[in-house]
Amino acid sequence: MPITGISRRTVLAAAGATAAVAATGLATAPAAHAAASPTLPNGTSQDKVLVVGMDGLRYDRIDAAKAPNLKSLMANGTYGRSLLYASPMAATSSGPGWSTISTGVWPDKHGVKDNTFTGRDYGRYPGFLARLNQVRPALSLFAAVDWPELDTFGTVTPGADAKLVYDNDYAVNDLTITEITEDVLRNQNPDVLFVYFGETDEIGHGYGAASPKYTDAIDVQDGYLGRLLAAIQARPTYASERWTVLVATDHGHTDAGGHGGSSIEERRTFVLAQGPGIAAGARPIDTRLVDVAATVFHQLGITPDPAWGLDGKPIQERSTDAFDSLHGSLGGRVDETGIPAGILGFTHTAPSGWSVINNAMGTGGMTEWRGWSFATDEFWSRAQRDQSRELNVRARGVFAVADSDEWADKSFSGTYDSTLVTPAYGVSGASRVTLDFITFYRQEGGQTGQVQAVFNGGTPTVVKNYTADVVSQPQSLSVPVPAGATSVSFRFRYTGANNWYWTIDGVKITAS
Repeated sequence: MPITGISRRTVLAAAGATAAVAATGLATAPAAHAAASPTLPNGTSQDKVLVVGMDGLRYDRIDAAKAPNLKSLMANGTYGRSLLYASPMAATSSGPGWSTISTGVWPDKHGVKDNTFTGRDYGRYPGFLARLNQVRPALSLFAAVDWPELDTFGTVTPGADAKLVYDNDYAVNDLTITEITEDVLRNQNPDVLFVYFGETDEIGHGYGAASPKYTDAIDVQDGYLGRLLAAIQARPTYASERWTVLVATDHGHTDAGGHGGSSIEERRTFVLAQGPGIAAGARPIDTRLVDVAATVFHQLGITPDPAWGLDGKPIQERSTDAFDSLHGSLGGRVDETGIPAGILGFTHTAPSGWSVINNAMGTGGMTEWRGWSFATDEFWSRAQRDQSRELNVRARGVFAVADSDEWADKSFSGTYDSTLVTPAYGVSGASRVTLDFITFYRQEGGQTGQVQAVFNGGTPTVVKNYTADVVSQPQSLSVPVPAGATSVSFRFRYTGANNWYWTIDGVKITAS
């Protein structure tokens, strides 16, 4: 959708007021005849999934709405909130957002950076309906959207056995989509459905996310969701079926209306899921928007091929990352005046077994960033917008960060020199040890980033030097185990002088 407050109706006026109802073997029909439901092939799975996309739904505004169906799903399911990327990875607009939801990978893979869809690579990273059509063609797949670009550019609808594609008159077409999908659910046997509602985004652009009209729009869409849930429960075969319902949004909105930029309000997203194996009332800190597709596959009993390159994981798969254990002890700002006082998001206390060496660290500087810290995405990226901190997308929950740029924003002396140390791991009898982690390293000037291995508590050996940017990518470093070594720990040493930063997350050490 547009980056400014311009209505999508204005942008797509040339699309006209027609709608398409397409299905296997059926011709396109005009809007006047759209009330007839398309015919799907009979489903083959007892495991079934409904994905509902609510465009531009800022999660913190759900609390201000009535939204009984969304709130019931939250109480009886798992509700994970997180933040999006921003430019230069991609704008907080719908093209990248829905591409991320559908494909299960971040924009640096699927290639969509804005609403032109230029650079899209759905051939390599197709949407989950297209994947399902490839790996389990007997499934009955349905899609309904009223932002036509989701069909035109192949973001959502490819692979569907039947689809509804409407223009962007959301007040009319969200209701029509509800009525037809309701009929399909009651009277046919679909296996997987993707349903898109756009009115929250339209009202957000027109009136702002802080307006009563926006919460009213949430309530309207919540009513549509309730009708779909009721239709599922009214199915004659419902008792023998295992239904999963997922609700997600593609981006947030500013209070005044609009999105596309890097503010926290524009970056807000959520994934809400209820179904078999999904915990009731869970509020995970490690959920990301890429997890929708992975959850769909998991609920259908499909193990993704590693060649798919998914960035997501099932929403019920909890992180075992040591840094996430710090979440309950995170504190608020000390020197960072740009971070609201109520945001709890950092600590210097390392997890059990970990340590930070600061004996060569300079004095003074910003308290929050003096040496390796442990922080959340919201806390760290609020420290300074538009310096690419928003691109730390593959970190989840709490991560480790060394940030000499922010440290130097207050009077200091000396240089930034801090080392993060892992616990010791046993390597007796192993020939190699492998260190896996996610990292975001931004290089400038004379700063250094170095990974070191320490066997049996001896002298550190350099394993890797970072001298160029690595933007939120997995790393795997394999090191030979010296004869007689029984333990290893790894160190991440960062030095700088008002340079950039380095983040570490998801550390795993395995011996073989």
